[in-house]
Amino acid sequence: MHPRIGEILAILREEKLRFNVETNGVLCTPELAQDLARSGLYHISVSLDGADAETHEWVRGVKGCFDAAVAGIRNLVSAGIRPQLIMTLMRRTVGQVEAVVRLAETLGASSVKFNIVQPTARGVKMHEAGETLSIREIVALGERVEGELSAGTRLPLFYSHPAAFRPLGKMYGREGTGCGVCGIRGILGVLGNGSYALCGIGETVPELVFGDAAKDALADVWRDNPVLREIREGMPRKLGGICGECLMKGVCLGNCVAQNYYRSRNLWAPHWYCEEARKAGLFPEGRLRFRGVPAETKPHAGLEYQAAQAGSG
Repeated sequence: MHPRIGEILAILREEKLRFNVETNGVLCTPELAQDLARSGLYHISVSLDGADAETHEWVRGVKGCFDAAVAGIRNLVSAGIRPQLIMTLMRRTVGQVEAVVRLAETLGASSVKFNIVQPTARGVKMHEAGETLSIREIVALGERVEGELSAGTRLPLFYSHPAAFRPLGKMYGREGTGCGVCGIRGILGVLGNGSYALCGIGETVPELVFGDAAKDALADVWRDNPVLREIREGMPRKLGGICGECLMKGVCLGNCVAQNYYRSRNLWAPHWYCEEARKAGLFPEGRLRFRGVPAETKPHAGLEYQAAQAGSG
């Protein structure tokens, strides 16, 4: 979409910078795909919210965007790039989860990721309107994706639930795909207007905007901003609620600090998914610290480590 995308890619080539792209794919021409392949592209994801035009275009609201997205995916594959496909899980699309995996296989994609709608911005209205899945449905679907569906495809399947709900073998075993967190202690976002922000959430939460790239040195912002310093110095020790009790907090890091802050205006608030799962009795008890142990008899640090090892299996 950017009228000078070619120049931007040329700068990336010249500076030898590797980069990731997330796109709807509709403007990915054969020429652009070739240019991306020459420019140090590390990873690209294309959104595909259904296995047919009717479903995908209901989500996207643009007639013809399904065929355009599929053409963009084919152009990437022809250029030697195997994209990841991303499907957002909604009540109207969830019946096509397996069909999207089969389509990804046919198109030559590298993997499929299933995103859960977060209760942020437009997602809040979707949750209120019943267009999203219940926590019980989300947890059950995660088990199906990481069990039955993963066993039936050669493609890696990623499911965007918190680390506490993932088997360790899916993160660190032979077929592991990592813990899937954003690395909040080591990143900084830049919005389209040049503002530094925690991430894209700065578009709707102004207090998570930290300056302007045209006027403020990146090193100064990173070193001196109190919010960024608090995150780096307090994570994961200061996480509260279920996140503070979870054995996986050291790798999960609250799953998404931006989402947690959006809902509570508290950097250390627990993640909504885990809180709802706990209320529904669905949180994995084996991933909780000191489960069933009275406060006055909690073990010391060495025993806590052993408990963590036992619980993580």
